[in-house]
Amino acid sequence: MNATPRPADATPRPADTDLVLADIAGLLARLLEDEYGLDDAEIGMETTFNRDLELESIDLVTLAGLLEERYGGRVNFAEFLAGMEFDEIIELTVGRLVEYVVTSLKAAEAS
Repeated sequence: MNATPRPADATPRPADTDLVLADIAGLLARLLEDEYGLDDAEIGMETTFNRDLELESIDLVTLAGLLEERYGGRVNFAEFLAGMEFDEIIELTVGRLVEYVVTSLKAAEAS
């Protein structure tokens, strides 16, 4: 049986919130496992980096590297954080990051 790829298989998929959430949850799980030996954290859109995951500022630097590795220059995490007040960073949710990544990927696709 020959499987002929559909045209949609040959083109990159547009940014999708669920896919990006799964990607970011995987990156965070990898970070938590590597840094803290935790591998069972539940990560969803409402999960906070500080309160729920207890990430420190150095962890955000590591996350920036993981995002760069995954998305290349299409997503600039440092720029994203630079536009926030300290309190916003403390309350940052996975969902807000997912929304930023989706927006960044859509902008990159459009250009």
